[in-house]
Formats: sequence, structure tokens, C-alpha cells
Amino acid sequence: MLWVAGVLSAILLAVAGVGAWVYKDLNGNIQAADLDNKLGEDRPANLSPGSKNILLVGSDSRAGGNAKYGKGLTTMQSDTLMVLHIAADRKWATAVSFPRDSWVRIPACAKGDGSTSTVHRFKINEAFAIGGSNGKVADAAACTIKTVERNTGLRIDHFMSIDFQGFKGMVNALDGIEVCPERAIHDTKAHLDLKAGCQTIRDEKALGYVRARYSVGDGSDLGRIGRQQEFMQALAEKAQSKLTSPGSLYDFLQSATKSLTTDKDLAGIKPLYGLASQVKGIPSDRLAFLTVPNYPREADVPADQANVVWQYPQAADLFTALAKDHEVRKKQLQARAADLVYASSVRVQVLNGTGIGGRAAAVAEQLREVGFTVVATGNAPSPVRTTTVSHPRGLERQAAVLVSRLPGVAAERNSTATADAVTLVVGPDFRLDSVR
Repeated sequence: MLWVAGVLSAILLAVAGVGAWVYKDLNGNIQAADLDNKLGEDRPANLSPGSKNILLVGSDSRAGGNAKYGKGLTTMQSDTLMVLHIAADRKWATAVSFPRDSWVRIPACAKGDGSTSTVHRFKINEAFAIGGSNGKVADAAACTIKTVERNTGLRIDHFMSIDFQGFKGMVNALDGIEVCPERAIHDTKAHLDLKAGCQTIRDEKALGYVRARYSVGDGSDLGRIGRQQEFMQALAEKAQSKLTSPGSLYDFLQSATKSLTTDKDLAGIKPLYGLASQVKGIPSDRLAFLTVPNYPREADVPADQANVVWQYPQAADLFTALAKDHEVRKKQLQARAADLVYASSVRVQVLNGTGIGGRAAAVAEQLREVGFTVVATGNAPSPVRTTTVSHPRGLERQAAVLVSRLPGVAAERNSTATADAVTLVVGPDFRLDSVR
């Protein structure tokens, strides 16, 4: 999906001088999603004016020509989800992928039938389906943006979505893309039958290659993310090499723009051209492809063998860095992710310092939902003004995991704290819906 903000826009620079009819033709293809009044007021603050966070979605709506890719699916789906952060100085950019099986908190969203969904935890790609239950990309985008903002703290500035058919058209316009699988791939769900070794693929094989999951590697969404990133990088490089071929270029842009939906501010050749002018100079070694640090949810909830949870505090540190426009390198993130602490290994004592009955039990339930081991609940010795987390010597890493899931709360060492647990004293400032 990175081509949307980078390569596609760079190509538009080459088309800027052609006839007005081409401009009008391509410009009219791009669909605009009206997100006004759909995101609410409770949104993250913009901590780095000048930078941009663009939410990119690969949509696998089963409407029209996409119907054959899934039976029994009555809502829109998000097959690929990432945030592209473009630095304020335009000298670097980072694309962060979110595994679609990420177990996160889904906020209340407007549904197609006029009702509102309840706040709950589920796979992150459900947000697109909830909002898009009426078939409207704008509503699907709104719920997805709210979900990403609520779980990352990143303020989303723009939105882009492209569907299956547009992806195939772009690959075909470039006469296919070369891939080199080490083993043969046979995946009935992705409609893919591919031999081992280097080969150029297009049409259904190209789409199946980036969608295949269960028959490749360990069958996880993480392997597919890596394969998608490699494929899109190859597509980007080939698209740039085709700039001198007017026919290929025009077909590529036709497929891309016909399947592209953006927010109103980016819906057009001119704004995409403006974006290209800002990002085209970013060197390849300052463009990072990252995946949110995560681990199998089974480690915290043995019964769940299908989903992943984000790894804290590493995930929170990544989001905070981008929110403040600080560059994160892949090796740096991987080194931090090696220090893994499961939520289930963090023992927490929850004390009520609000004076409101039942608050400790309510917070404890929220912590259990995200995998923490709550060992005790009770009342604090006296009321407190703000929520605090304290820990004895030796539990610094466990305390860091807890506070990273409680925005605005800091940890402090306390020699009198419970010896084998982190203590959370709930103050009147604590919001039950704030647990990440």
C-alpha cells in the first residue's frame, strides 16, 4: 500500500504536463470518503504539526468482481492495514503494519442500520466491517480510524483504501511482478497454485500471492505482512521503471485511481501531486517498513490460538515516538522487542482510591481482559487524587508493561510495595475505557 502515498504520487509528477483530458479522466476516478462528523471529538492531540499520518487499507469487499474471493461475507473487510508516517521535515517516513488478527479494543461505531456498536475487544479488522456494514467506505474508514487512534494514540490525518481489482490492474499494467518463493504454494482459499522458484506473476496469481496465508510458512498473518511488503516494494520499483512507457503508465494509473478511495482532502490528482512534491525526496534508507511488536495471545489466554496481542511497552513506545515525530529504525525496534514480558506474567494488585464502591473490581476485570494476572483487589488506605502504579525492586519491567497500557499513568518504585506484585491505586481520574 505504500505506493499510494509514494510511488503513485511520484508517477503523477510525470503526468502533470500531459493533456487536460487525461487529468480530468484520472481525477474523476478517485472516490472521496466524507469523514466529517464521523470521528467524534475524543481524538488524540496532534503532537507534531507538519508531520502526516496516513491510514492505508487494502479492502477485500466482496461486492462486484470481488465476490468470488469469499463466500458468506456480507460486510466489507480490511485485508491489509497500516499507518504511513511522513516526518515533518520530509526526510524520512515509516510504514507500520497492523496484523489483522491483532486483539484490540473496538470503540463504539455507527453501523449501517442506524444503530451503534458496543465497545468491545476483537480483531482489529472487524472495525472496517462494523462501519462498512452498509457498504459505504466512508463509514468503514471512520470506525477503522477511531479504532487505530484509540489503540495507538496517533492522530490520523488522511485515509486511503484500494480494493482487490485495482491491485490486479496495477500489476497487469506493469506486465506482472517477479517473485521467488522457496517452496511451491498451494492455497485454495487464496486461489493460488504456484511452483517454487523465480517467476513473473499477474492476475489472480498476483492477488493470491499477497493474500495467501495458511499454506505458507507458519500460517500466520505476520508472514503474509512480510510477503506483502516485499511484493509492494517490487511493484514500486517496477512502476518507476515504466515511467517512459505512456501506455503502461496510463493503464497503471487507471487501475489505481478507479479502485482508490481517500478522504476528501486527498481525493484528486492535485492533492496527490502536492503530497508527491513533499515525499519524493525521501531516500530509501530512511524509509522503514515495520510491524507492531506482538506475540500470540495464547500466551495470555491459552484458549485463544488464533490471535495476537501487541507487545508492551514496545508498541506504546513506537506509537509515542511517531506521534512526536521521532524516527524509529527497524533494527532498533527489533532489539527492543527481544525484551518480551507477557501480560499474564505481570501480577497486579488493584486498590480503590476513589471512594466509589466497586471501582477496584471493575478495573481488575478490564486488566484480566487484556491478559494481566490480578492477584488481589481492595481499598487503598486513603483516597487519592490521581492514579498511581508502584512496584518493589526487581519488577521494573513488569511495571513498565502495565503503565504502557494505562495512558497518562507513571510508575514509581516503592520499598514497601507488595513483594511479588505491581500495585495499581485507582484514582478518580482513571477511565475504565482507557486500558489499551
